Amino acid sequence: MTDYAIGDIQGCHDELVEMLSLIDFSPSRDRLWVAGDLINRGPESLASLRYIESLESSAVVVLGNHDLHLLAVALGGHRARGKDTLDDILAAPDYDRLIEWLRQQPLCVYDPDRQLLMSHAGLPHIWTVDDALAHAREVSSAIMGPEAGEFFTHMYGNQPARWSESLTGIDRLRMITNYFTRMRFIAPDGTLELETKESAGSAPPGFAPWFDYPRGDGTRIVFGHWASLEGKTGSSQFIGLDTGCVWGGALTVLNLDTGEKTRCEC
Repeated sequence: MTDYAIGDIQGCHDELVEMLSLIDFSPSRDRLWVAGDLINRGPESLASLRYIESLESSAVVVLGNHDLHLLAVALGGHRARGKDTLDDILAAPDYDRLIEWLRQQPLCVYDPDRQLLMSHAGLPHIWTVDDALAHAREVSSAIMGPEAGEFFTHMYGNQPARWSESLTGIDRLRMITNYFTRMRFIAPDGTLELETKESAGSAPPGFAPWFDYPRGDGTRIVFGHWASLEGKTGSSQFIGLDTGCVWGGALTVLNLDTGEKTRCEC
């Protein structure tokens, strides 16, 4: 069995199929780790979502900000935005089943044998792996619970901007969600700057890319989300897989055992 990790698919179903053919992926023997943002902006969100869901235990999925946005539309009363490509999902006959499946997916996963954690945006330096897993479970409980609609109604926002164990309620859940799905630039004290979306060199004063902060625990972190990085972090410990397929870049897959990357130009 080979485990592969793939960056942001964002509804680029044809490129996904081409990529899996390039690596000779077979769900009967391999697993595909998906670093979030399965859908949205690309032309075939429904086909992409259906395919990953059909892999069942051969897929390891974490939620990205676009996946959460679909759930916010479905459960939180939000409207789709002008650039969204979610109409095919919202009108699908299997819509309810797909939404329910998406709700079951976590914000991060950890493989202790590989010392490898995957989340959509990364892992803030202020958290240990155990912290991250515990906090991710808090949000998953909200997403899967009877008050999911309340969570998604109030999910959006940039405040609070810094983690504190004293945070409670929706502020705590929003802060956790922003670390896992929206983080790019962060201050030494854990404060997030969520407005700047350009390359790593465009950090506002007092902030740095989250992966510039050292982690002494040896944990490798696989993430997506930041297309303008083109997968370049300057570190073998922090592995970016969003290479901007939906923006005309490439789809990238990583062999988790050998470290080999395969690119499919989009």
